[in-house]
Amino acid sequence: MTNPFQPRLDELPAEFPVFPLEGVLLLPRGRLPLNIFEPRYMAMVEDALGAGRMFGMIQPDPQRPQRAQGPGLYRVGCLGRMSSFSESDDGRYLITLSGMIRFSVTEELEMRRGYRRVRAELAAFADDLAAAGELDGFDRGALLAALRNYFQHRGFDANWDAIGKMPDSDLVVTLAMVCPFEPAEKQALLEARDAAERARTLRTLLEIDTHQPAEPGQDGPVRAS
Repeated sequence: MTNPFQPRLDELPAEFPVFPLEGVLLLPRGRLPLNIFEPRYMAMVEDALGAGRMFGMIQPDPQRPQRAQGPGLYRVGCLGRMSSFSESDDGRYLITLSGMIRFSVTEELEMRRGYRRVRAELAAFADDLAAAGELDGFDRGALLAALRNYFQHRGFDANWDAIGKMPDSDLVVTLAMVCPFEPAEKQALLEARDAAERARTLRTLLEIDTHQPAEPGQDGPVRAS
């Protein structure tokens, strides 16, 4: 997957809205479909459309105390740009958010129209803006073997033809985003030092999960396409 919008670091905002959503991961060069129906997040989307079409995805952090604005947040999230937008017949917004660069929250700002906003540092993640490169030491065969075992253990279906055609970097990003890992595991994938470390973390999580009993109600289809 490629991101047609390739901004320079100095073109990105230091302050922007964030959408706190547990268990949802956006990664640089990833594409996240969102169904927006809460009034505060509809307001956020409307404001973002007139301000570069950007907002951040971030997870609530259960280890941080509750704030006046809502749950405490992890310190690292991912800034995305709306690459598609439509409105449903019943007034919902259906968008696709394309991941650009990770960020570290330095300060939470005053809420606007009910949604949360942060001031963030992006420079430490400048490499996220570069084109996807080779994954050093990446063993695609071992990852796919772990994935097959994971899907079999979970009772998931998969489009193996589509998976087989994915470039390595796209494969890692897609699997990290769609596999139903725990929120803390999703955060570990987000905070991996680079794409190669993320690939190793992904494989480890797949292998660990395969050796744990599947929980009732977690089975279901997962498709990478």
